[in-house]
Amino acid sequence: MGKFNLQTDASNKVLHIELEGSFSQEDGLRSISAYQDTISAINTKEFNLDIDCKKLNVTAPEIVPLLEGCLAMFKKDEYKKVVLTLENNAILKMQLARLGRTVGLDNLEIISA
Repeated sequence: MGKFNLQTDASNKVLHIELEGSFSQEDGLRSISAYQDTISAINTKEFNLDIDCKKLNVTAPEIVPLLEGCLAMFKKDEYKKVVLTLENNAILKMQLARLGRTVGLDNLEIISA
């Protein structure tokens, strides 16, 4: 089961998202709904998006389209920068970098912690 936590840091203009575990389709849709509720109160063009993926498992093939949709959504929301922080997980890093390129998320930065 996938878990997520969203926290807005208005003073530093950063939206923090923490992801953990393996996401099912239902987990993904729940997280997207919570994300959309959270950003309704901010101007995403003025914010950075910081996503902690250190406890996230490699995405199952059937969930990849949902993940790709999330990255496309982040691009549409026009953040200043999107930062993904991973534990040293080469497979997940390659997967996320490829999906980021696919959707044209040019301001994506992937950091290994």
